[in-house]
Amino acid sequence: MKAAILNDNRFVIREIPKPVLDEYGTGAIVKVTGCGLCGSDIVKMRTGKVKTGAILGHEVVGEIVEINSKTAFAVGDKIALGHHVPCFNCTYCWGGNYSMCRHFKATNIIPGGFAEYIYVSEEHLNNTVFNVNLNLSDIEASFLEPLACCLRAVKRAKIKDNTKSLIVGLGSIGILMGEAVKVFGNKVYGCDLIYERVCLSEKFGFDKSFLLNDEEETLNAMKEIAPEGFDTIFLTAGASLSLNFALRAARDGATIVVFSSIKDITGFKNNDIYYRELTILGSYSPSPMDLEDSMSLLESGKVKVAGISNVYPLEKLNEALSDTLANKIMKAYIQL
Repeated sequence: MKAAILNDNRFVIREIPKPVLDEYGTGAIVKVTGCGLCGSDIVKMRTGKVKTGAILGHEVVGEIVEINSKTAFAVGDKIALGHHVPCFNCTYCWGGNYSMCRHFKATNIIPGGFAEYIYVSEEHLNNTVFNVNLNLSDIEASFLEPLACCLRAVKRAKIKDNTKSLIVGLGSIGILMGEAVKVFGNKVYGCDLIYERVCLSEKFGFDKSFLLNDEEETLNAMKEIAPEGFDTIFLTAGASLSLNFALRAARDGATIVVFSSIKDITGFKNNDIYYRELTILGSYSPSPMDLEDSMSLLESGKVKVAGISNVYPLEKLNEALSDTLANKIMKAYIQL
């Protein structure tokens, strides 16, 4: 089968053996029809967290072609999935920190989604795999996992009624995060350096978004909406400069949700947190329950994702990567 193999921060298309169900016993073989290129894939590449020979991709949509399972899934089912499974029975799971579960971190699809076929375990079938409704396109279904990540972040933030949230960074994740905030009935605002993304966010239901070309001007404009500052801020930009901007845009007592990694070794100052009674909160990956909520919202149309992605064939994965890094596109969907 064809697969995109990581080689020195680039992808090389090679023929590799197709996974064989008999080697695993239970589970399913899935023919991948498409897979989203996630920002975390790019971060892993650029920081050296994945090595030459790795096969990335986890925002998978596909069709079951072989199965040996006690679940209700069958050959021919179109599915979307989450790639990690928690144990539900450890300190982290009991505390609601499912993505910190050691079993969660150890489980994955085999290989990654930038391959023609993957193996999905019985554990995955029981917990993180979902049938795709006929009213959803493959591209829409590929947002199952990233939307679930955003839903978990919004849940963890515990946004109070009649408050205002700000999304800093309006890439695909920023758009999803804003839609997730709106699902819970709260007002959401956004800001970004790119004018087209500011306009797009308002089409996706943001109450208002701001072009961040001058920090002072933007903060002054925001005071007309939130004179004391925003109640909750989600950092989705992955830029160190966003930390100070978040502090200035937040009201005293606000919650700042960190939802992106940054390459610089920097952070919030102790005294800013202490004297202003700020809550700095991290949120990483979703639980199976968040995945279930995500699929429900996509199927119902309460969260819309059409128009966010650009489609590339597997052979043009490097072009998709370059276009993403150059901000030519918001999101790449790799079609197999």
